[in-house]
Amino acid sequence: MTLLDDLRENRLLGIIRGTDAAASIDTALALADEGVRLFEVSLTSADALRVIEEIATRLDGRIQLGAGTVLTPDQVTRVREAGATYVVTPAVAPSVPAAIERGIPVLCGALTPTEIVTAVGLGVDAVKIFPASTMGPGYLKDLRAPFPEVPLVPVGGVAADTVPRYLADGAVAVGVASPLCGDAPDGGDLNALRVRARSFLAAVREPA
Repeated sequence: MTLLDDLRENRLLGIIRGTDAAASIDTALALADEGVRLFEVSLTSADALRVIEEIATRLDGRIQLGAGTVLTPDQVTRVREAGATYVVTPAVAPSVPAAIERGIPVLCGALTPTEIVTAVGLGVDAVKIFPASTMGPGYLKDLRAPFPEVPLVPVGGVAADTVPRYLADGAVAVGVASPLCGDAPDGGDLNALRVRARSFLAAVREPA
């Protein structure tokens, strides 16, 4: 399956950004147990490459694992070596053409129509609308008019109760960091994480 296929099928991308490497790994394991299948580990996390490598090894075949906040060609190389199967960026960064040239799928960050056109022109697999909460779900609906064929994934402040609206307004999936993971990647409550995961999984399964 392609990255876009995975986004359309699963509709939830769990984003792990933590200050505790072991806790970040435990977060991924708990989310996978609850049924989350698409992940991103941000390079701003503590010991991010080791976290990616460990998650890739322990959850091999069960999830699709991306690396987030990938900005440079060198980072593309390093995250691929660690086991990431796709890259996620916050913007149209130098990492985007570097990954595409190597055949690595890209979820590229953008906010404005001009940025979306630039990302699509580079050949990205999908466009991450970031920060989504700044504009709200209605912005996705506005973007669908000029960009009906562009796969859009809102990221940034997406709450469980807003997920159905984002999907109804044209998102192929949603990406969620702190509203899903909370303090778990920093060593916090894994039980609360599991409860939130069930809530988000239920939300993405609601009819759009």
